[in-house]
Order: sequence, then structure tokens, then C-alpha cells
Amino acid sequence: MTFLHPIFLAGLALTALPIIIHLINQWRYRTIRWGAMMFLLRANRMARGLARLRQWLILLMRMLAIACLVFVVSRPLASGWLGWLTAGHADTTIILLDRSPSMSDAVGGRPKLVAARRQLADTLGRFSSTRWVLIESATARPRELEAPAALAQLPETGPTSAAADLPTMLAAARDYIAANEAGRSEVWICSDLREADWNADDARWSKLRSAFAGLPQPVRVHLLAYTEPPTGNLAVRVTSLRHHQLGDEAELLVSLRLSRAAQGEAVSVPVQFDFGGARSTLNVELSGTSVEVREHRLPLDRQHLRGWGRVSIPADANMADNDYYFAYDAGQAVHVVVVSGDREAAQPLRLMAEIAPDANDARLVEIVTPEQAAAVPWNKVALVLWQAPLPAGDSARRLAELVDRGGQVIFFPPRQPGGDEAFGLCWAAWSPVKEGAVIDRWRGDEDLLANTQSGMSLPVGKLKLKNVCSLTGEATPLAALVGGTPLLVRAETPRGGVYFLATTPALRDSNLASEGIVLYAAIQRALAAGTESLGDAQQGVADDRGSDEAAAWRRLAGDASVLSSEYAVQAGAYATGDVLLAVNRSEAEDRADVLADERVAALFEGLDFTRIDQVASQERSLVEELWRPFLIAMLAALLLEAWLSLPAHATEYRSAQHTARTEWH
Repeated sequence: MTFLHPIFLAGLALTALPIIIHLINQWRYRTIRWGAMMFLLRANRMARGLARLRQWLILLMRMLAIACLVFVVSRPLASGWLGWLTAGHADTTIILLDRSPSMSDAVGGRPKLVAARRQLADTLGRFSSTRWVLIESATARPRELEAPAALAQLPETGPTSAAADLPTMLAAARDYIAANEAGRSEVWICSDLREADWNADDARWSKLRSAFAGLPQPVRVHLLAYTEPPTGNLAVRVTSLRHHQLGDEAELLVSLRLSRAAQGEAVSVPVQFDFGGARSTLNVELSGTSVEVREHRLPLDRQHLRGWGRVSIPADANMADNDYYFAYDAGQAVHVVVVSGDREAAQPLRLMAEIAPDANDARLVEIVTPEQAAAVPWNKVALVLWQAPLPAGDSARRLAELVDRGGQVIFFPPRQPGGDEAFGLCWAAWSPVKEGAVIDRWRGDEDLLANTQSGMSLPVGKLKLKNVCSLTGEATPLAALVGGTPLLVRAETPRGGVYFLATTPALRDSNLASEGIVLYAAIQRALAAGTESLGDAQQGVADDRGSDEAAAWRRLAGDASVLSSEYAVQAGAYATGDVLLAVNRSEAEDRADVLADERVAALFEGLDFTRIDQVASQERSLVEELWRPFLIAMLAALLLEAWLSLPAHATEYRSAQHTARTEWH
């Protein structure tokens, strides 16, 4: 329990006032012995036990009434969720607000984000703090607020299409506390606990726990969790986009997926295509949790060989996943570069990159040595397969620029590891794989080794490895051998994708070439991601990494109320110069997996942490004033005190006198 005016609690000392008055009244009378009173004293002594009990009860009721009055004036706050709040003044209160698409889920007609902003503003507005700071998920940058009420008014607290990254947001909060030398600090996290937003397997969590525990000032973390799933929500996503030439005519082949969080009744969903200035509708039957529509044909005329489009479904519980935008350009070619001096390892890589899903796809795949890499036109390259000593100097700078533009790089170990590092990682040493050692863990939910569109997993566990090269540095593991030896990891980058595969497709190292399904799928997925972010028609994932350039974009389609400063985190179709750009939510946002309670507790183990589970449909405040129960208790105490103070009945007094006479006779 806490109080809005705790200073008035000093008035509890007044509860001793009835006792003091009672003692003073006792001292006012002098005792004079008088023989004629002995019989009356004996009669009074027989009723003294009951009288003394009544006196103590009267004193207790008076003390209780005073205590309740003090509590009423102090305005106590508590509820079933927040009875644990400590009284006191917080120097800094930091609010971490999840604005990801899943927070637009409406439960009981109210989106989670709307409910969270109102409840946070109402709750925190009742407490004092020297400084209020907002860190929202789109930018993960601290921003000072005048008061918590601004949460419900700022455009920067509205919904976005960008995923949240809770480790990054917490790191920003920790850095703010340390840099500003804040005193007692409170960190409020508002989220729906989606696994994709929390990245519970990220190595940064252990560092965050140590960093918060090592702060000299006390920090308390509160989690406001909205985990209730919406009902009847569907999501639409374009899974592939291909240009197909038919003689003098052309068409766009659009594959899409409809999905929902749980099994339900079979429904017919009208999917609308807004494309080339025209609209068409396709009815899709959904009976399970998802359904795939493969290569729906949209005819292209000569005036629309390049442009943008949108796929939409009817409004439901979450408006953030009802639209998906795409951009296309019939003249795009895919450029892949294999950097290697090892022919045995380079040839399988070239073959995997050259085999396109569609014979009409134009691909340019070339093998160059590290010395020849300087002459490559890197601004046109979508994917680099690097099987050579890690780049340094000008080559490292060019690769970093490629990744910043959204390109993809997969590193394979050279025969002589060591030397320079790239993207925070470095090859260490080759070692043979023990007989029977298999790949027992890999990420099948996302990234290069994700399950196929039909839900089938890649045969990663059937790969046979002979030699692997160890890595030094920190990265996110995507596949590992028994015992935890990493096989495939993803480096942390602001944009693009950088991967390290700890073996090569050469026969002396593995059967990646002979059993080529896994390697082919990984390369094609990296190539598709790199192609989407390069060229004159790009598919982008909503994030804040291009916000500086996004302010100059021209909006072609999307929410007209969105500020230009937030184009990079809002779904829509945009133009910048000659480039068309379609921005959409990440694929992970379509998954409704919620982080388990025990995993949440483990992430904050050792910290001063409390969790509050809330439902968006509840209108009640997180915090309630409890002065009414104390006021009722005070009135009850005064009424009981008045009843106990009534004089004794005459019959009781006469009975006591009769008993005394009988004993005297």
C-alpha cells in the first residue's frame, strides 16, 4: 500500500490521545475512605470486570476512529495488483512502451496499446517523480516527458508496423540511468510478451541483468503485461512476388498466406488486390490455422511494368495485419558474388545461387578472389558468399555499406582461420567432428533454416559434418551441434543480414553439397531478402534504421495520418527518387506465441521485479484509492463507541445492590 500524501501519516501519533485523556481523568480524583460507602463499593466491585472491558473497548474504538481519519487524509492507494508499491519519491521513472503491431490487438473492443497508454497515464499520474522518460519500441531512444498524461496524446506513442526489441529498450533505459546519475529509479515495461519481441534467447539478457544489478542506485522494474489473445483475428502476408513474361505479355505472380492464432471454424475470406489502379477480389477458404495461395496471377500491361500494390482482408480484431504492400519492377536482375580461392568450396555455392525458382528470373553469379573483390559493383549485389579470410580495409568497408543497404552476407571459414574480425566475429580454429555428432538444435521458426511454407522442417538434422571451425565473438545461434558447438550464427547488425556458417560445402568438411536441400534453401532465402532491399523496387521491413532518409520519402499508399518522420516504421508504399519501396511488418509479428511466465521470471532473476497482468477490456484503473473503506470503518468505530458509552441499565444496578444487602444481612 502507498499514499498520495504520506506526510499526514505522522498523525497516527494522535491515536494515543484517548489514552492520555483517560489517564488525566484518572489523576483528577482524590480517594477518601468513608465507611458508609463500603457496601456500595462492594456492589460496584462485582460489576467492575464488565465495566473495565467496556472502557477498554471505548478507548480502542476512539483510537481506531482517529487512525482511520489519518488514513483517509493520507489518501491510500492499493489494489489487487499494486498493493506491493512502495511509498516514496522516484527520482526517475522510465516507461518502455511496446508499439509493435501485435499491441493493436483489440480485446473487448479496445486495442491493447490504447488501454495501456490510458492506464499508465492514470497510474503514474498519481505518483511524483523528478523526471519522466519514454522509450518507445520504434526508436528505442529516451525522450523526456512533462508528465505521464502525454502518453495518451503524443503521436509517437501510437501503433506502428515495427517489431519491438525489448533487450535494446532495456539497454537504453540502463544507459540513461547511468549517464544521468539518476537516484531511485522505476522502470515500467508495457508489452504483450510476444516471443519475437522479447528475444529471450538473446545473449544480451545476461549482460542486462548484471548491468542493472551493478548500478549504484536502486532500480525497480514493473512489467505491465497484456497477454490475452484476440478472438477471430486474421493476418495476410505476401510470401513471394515474381514477374513472369508470356511472349509480349507479362504478369505478376503473387503468393500469399492467410493465418490465425488458433484453430477455428472454416471461413471464406475475401482477399482484395489493389493493383495498377484496379481492384480484384479472390475468395480464400481457411479451415485450419493457415492457408497458402500460390502464384495468383495479376496481368501487367505495358503502362504498369513497374509499380506498387496492396493485398487486403476485411477489418477484424487487429487492423495492423490486414494489409500488405508490395513493390515490383519487371527489369530487375539478381547479382550474387562468391568470394573464394577454394574451387572445391566455391563451385557448390555458385550452383546453389544460380538455380532460380523460376526460369525467367535473371541472375548473375560470379566467383572472384579476395584480390578481385575491389572491382565488384557492390551497389548492385544482393548476396555475398564469402569463403576466404575475413575482409579488412576497403573490402570490409564495402561489405559494411552493402549490409547497411539491406544486402546479405554469408561467411564460410577459410582453410587458414584467424586474423581480422568482421561484424564482431572471428574464425578461431578447425576441429574434427566426433563420430555420430549431429545437429540437435536449430531455429525452425524464422531466418535461413525456417520451416517451409507447408510447415515441414528442413532436414538439418540429417547433415553429416566432418570438420567445423570455431568462432569467437557474440552472435545469435541459429543451429548448433550436440554439446552446444555453433554451426550457424547471425551477427548483430543494424540492417541487412550477416551469417557465419562454421563449415564449407567441400566434401572434406560436410555433405552440404551432396545433400543440398538445406544449403540451397538458406542461400535462396538470403538472396530473396537481399533482393527485396536492393534495386529500384524494394521490399522493406518496418524499422527505425532508415528514419533519417524516410523523412524525404513520398507516400504513395498507407495511413494518411502518419507523420513523415515515422514513414520508416509504418506500413505503406513509398517513393524516394527512382526507387519504389514497400514497407511492412516483420514475419515474426504474425506469430502469436507468448513468452511463458517462468521464462519472463528468469529474464529478471536477481532484480527487483514485479509483474502485473492486465486485460485491455477492463476500464478500471490500475490503482484505486482506498479512503472510502477507512471512512466507513471510522464511522462504524464512532457508532460503536457511542453505544458502549451509554449508561448501564437500572435493573443491572439494582441487582448488584440486592446482592450486596443479602451478604450484609
